[in-house]
Amino acid sequence: MRKLPRVLVVEDEPSIAELIAVNLRHNGFAPTVVFDGAAAQREVDAVLPDVILLDWMLPGESGAVLARQWRKNERTKTVPILMLTARSDESDKVQGLDAGADDYITKPFSTQELLARIRAVLRRRAPEIVNDSVQVGELALDAATYRVTFRGTELKVGPTEFKLLHYLMKHAERVHTRGTLLDKVWGDHVFIEERTVDVHVKRLRESLGEASPMVETVRGAGYRLTAMKHTGTPAQSAPISAA
Repeated sequence: MRKLPRVLVVEDEPSIAELIAVNLRHNGFAPTVVFDGAAAQREVDAVLPDVILLDWMLPGESGAVLARQWRKNERTKTVPILMLTARSDESDKVQGLDAGADDYITKPFSTQELLARIRAVLRRRAPEIVNDSVQVGELALDAATYRVTFRGTELKVGPTEFKLLHYLMKHAERVHTRGTLLDKVWGDHVFIEERTVDVHVKRLRESLGEASPMVETVRGAGYRLTAMKHTGTPAQSAPISAA
């Protein structure tokens, strides 16, 4: 029998939580509903879910605090988190993404949109396996072993940032728009705003440390990965005019 994807629903409004759970069951998921952060942590400690639907406003610790905690933990850092919230301002969305959410959905939302987003984050968690390796200057990525190294030192890179880096390295010295990166890294079936790319580029740079200057922002165009000189600065390349 096929194992149903486990979805942890963390929502303090019982009517909303039950509605979500019913729709998940009817569409091939196995939901578990909890109403606060403490109960959510107990569930995560007991059985790791395949995806977490996390309400922003919860009794006690907020969803954003929980997301940050789970992203720092080795066991839970790769579990997809979809933030549910009534906050719709761009700054709130960015804050949720910065906290570690993979996606963001604003209440009220349609059942079909919610299901599509859940399926999308699950697809991103289990991408097509490409067991290749690529090197740009002193930065190396091995997809088979899921390792990134710079000057021989291994770097810790999150799952989405790994995919982003893999694509940029395979297409080094080219400028990629945010829309292109969304299509190639996240997939054109995913309902995500272009601002999300900026958040993940920021996380990628933080993970790369001394190699972070290799990921360049091309004003008015997008992002480019370029080789570095031994001095630690990107090598010179032909100027690109803003789009």
